[in-house]
Amino acid sequence: MTDWLVRTFVPDAENVDSPTVRTRYGLVASVTCIACNVALCLGKGAVGLLAGSVSIVADAVNNLSDASSNVVSLLGFKLASRPADDDHPYGHGRYEYLAGLVVAVLVCAIGLNLVTSSADKIAHPEAVDFGPAVVVVLVASMAVKLWMASFNRRLGRAISSETLEATAVDSRNDVIATAAVLASAVISQVTNVNLDGWAGLAVGGFILWSGVELVRDAVSPLLGKVPDPEYVEHIRRKILSYPGVLGTHDLMVHDYGPGRQFASAHVEMAGEGDPFEQHDLLDNIEQDFKDGEGLVMTLHYDPIVTNDPKVQDMRHWIDLAVKGIDERLSIHDLRCVPGPTHTNVIFDCVRPAGLGMDASELRRRVSELVTERYPQAVCKITIDDSYVSPRQ
Repeated sequence: MTDWLVRTFVPDAENVDSPTVRTRYGLVASVTCIACNVALCLGKGAVGLLAGSVSIVADAVNNLSDASSNVVSLLGFKLASRPADDDHPYGHGRYEYLAGLVVAVLVCAIGLNLVTSSADKIAHPEAVDFGPAVVVVLVASMAVKLWMASFNRRLGRAISSETLEATAVDSRNDVIATAAVLASAVISQVTNVNLDGWAGLAVGGFILWSGVELVRDAVSPLLGKVPDPEYVEHIRRKILSYPGVLGTHDLMVHDYGPGRQFASAHVEMAGEGDPFEQHDLLDNIEQDFKDGEGLVMTLHYDPIVTNDPKVQDMRHWIDLAVKGIDERLSIHDLRCVPGPTHTNVIFDCVRPAGLGMDASELRRRVSELVTERYPQAVCKITIDDSYVSPRQ
């Protein structure tokens, strides 16, 4: 079924980097899920009302909230596909993240409401009419939700969509919630102990907890979360793979929505080389990233001394020494300015997030290490904050 839907409604489905294709994937997923959730809501709602079961009605309302979430996702994909304009030169891709946040808030609201209504049912229990229709509807619901989880997971991974991945997780959670409702109905029928309100409370609490988790995941990219360490390492290795590149640092990756990433980095190259050739190489690297991955990359040329063994040895020693303070530390852009009584040793030190010491303390600790090894050195250290994985 999934393959048929993709083949039928997503032309050129393999071109997942295309905003148009990505939008089509999102539309197919959203419309399919809306239809499934509305059908499940109507079926379970009717059976739940006839049986007088608050837990089944709660599960039906959960499906209705899922349909509402799918509508928001649909709007998010449509708005995210709008091209860049004068006021938004980076495009509108973050609408997809905003849609995910709205979905998460809706899930929280529904969960809270179900917890309240279920608590009232616990305080004022009513008999539940358990019959074959209840079992059939709940089992069918679990089967449909299992398929929806697989469906959204496949499409989400195909286009790297956190919104669809979250929808897949939500569908999986629905299977668990519906199983709890079915189990409570069976136990209540066998033991004559009314667990309907308690099952509804569990479903509502589970939905609320899932909503809070979704809020956290939706807010993270909007706040500017750290890029995937594997992606950072891929960028670093690709830059270092070009002849003449000696090192790279100060990498920053900016996310303006799926498929709309921008990055910048400093590239160390021999200062004795031809600056025009160096610049040409950096232009080629930038173009390769854009053509091959759709990543808009801006590179800065950092010349370093390669014909002075003493400077090279000092750079290597300091880079290793700072790791004695914290293995995530690194240095770059080292240069020496000798004088009659002392030598200024100028370099940058990258401080990872959560190091536990401020810039002044780190500068003092590194200076002590260097002057202990090189007594005539006077360190001029700039502390840089890391905006990516400390493995950079």
